[in-house]
Amino acid sequence: MNKNINILIVEDDTDINKLLCKILEKNNYNVRGAFSGTEAEMCIEKYDFQLVLLDLMLPGITGEKLIEKIRKVKTMPVIVISAKTAQETKIEVLKLGADDFISKPFDVEEVLARVCAQLRRYMIFSNSNEKQNILTYKNMTLDRENHKVFIRSQEVLLTIREFCILELLMSYPKKVFTKANLFEHVWKDKFISDDNTINVHMSNLRSKIAKIDSNTEYIHTVWGIGFKMKD
Repeated sequence: MNKNINILIVEDDTDINKLLCKILEKNNYNVRGAFSGTEAEMCIEKYDFQLVLLDLMLPGITGEKLIEKIRKVKTMPVIVISAKTAQETKIEVLKLGADDFISKPFDVEEVLARVCAQLRRYMIFSNSNEKQNILTYKNMTLDRENHKVFIRSQEVLLTIREFCILELLMSYPKKVFTKANLFEHVWKDKFISDDNTINVHMSNLRSKIAKIDSNTEYIHTVWGIGFKMKD
């Protein structure tokens, strides 16, 4: 299982870097070593990692700056391993976005335990997010990541506005959305009693769905209020 997990070790001390690589490789992780903050940044841009082990005192970009850069684009756990053991340093890096802090000199078994704990949390979180990217209702599936909708494996070709309307309705299938709710969410603008815009898009959306599955009602009109997914 660990063979699918990639770990980046950012440590400028060659002996420590090699030791950490050896420990993790023995436990079947895929490991890459970086010896400066600049090299680490390039690796993170180029490759996909599930965890980073990070020293703070690095040539090029410091560990603290690297945490800031990582957190702008990535969510994987960052475990700091540092000889800077002052309480203020620990608090600072945790505030910057590190997930854990291990002081040098470190215990090998503790490093492995912390890595395992962070990966367990991250993989559960990642799997949960992946499921949330796929919405299903009756015979319909909406793929948020790829902006596609299928009914019984046949794709429904929607405009961006139609997709956004359907995504909102499917995200909260029990909720009734007013035309103002839909307009402000999809058009990102203030609703000024423009019934026709919503009506036209809703009509087109229903028509495209009905062409593939005319026997099932997906979107229900709640007269005088708005729309919701049909129970």
